[in-house]
Amino acid sequence: MNRTEFIITTAIILFVAFAMGWFANWLVHRFTRVRQSDVADLDRMSQELHEAEETRDQAITYLQQREAELSNQLTQTEAELRAAMEGLRDARQEAEELRARLNSVN
Repeated sequence: MNRTEFIITTAIILFVAFAMGWFANWLVHRFTRVRQSDVADLDRMSQELHEAEETRDQAITYLQQREAELSNQLTQTEAELRAAMEGLRDARQEAEELRARLNSVN
């Protein structure tokens, strides 16, 4: 093998190595590339998640307001019940006093 054949053989080997490296790089990028449809799906899912979180926050706020309203109503109802029970107790006591007077008169 003379010098010219050695140079040509080396050049061919280097070109084949370059071509194989370029092909391997293209193949890796081809399989790992993110498609536009995948990005669109991720954007859509992100938007839906954001909307779901906003809806959840609104629901939590509504439930807290409703709970405060119901607690207020319960407190008012309990106060009215206590007032009614006191009035009933006073009426019973007055009725007992009137019965005692009627019995003492008779």
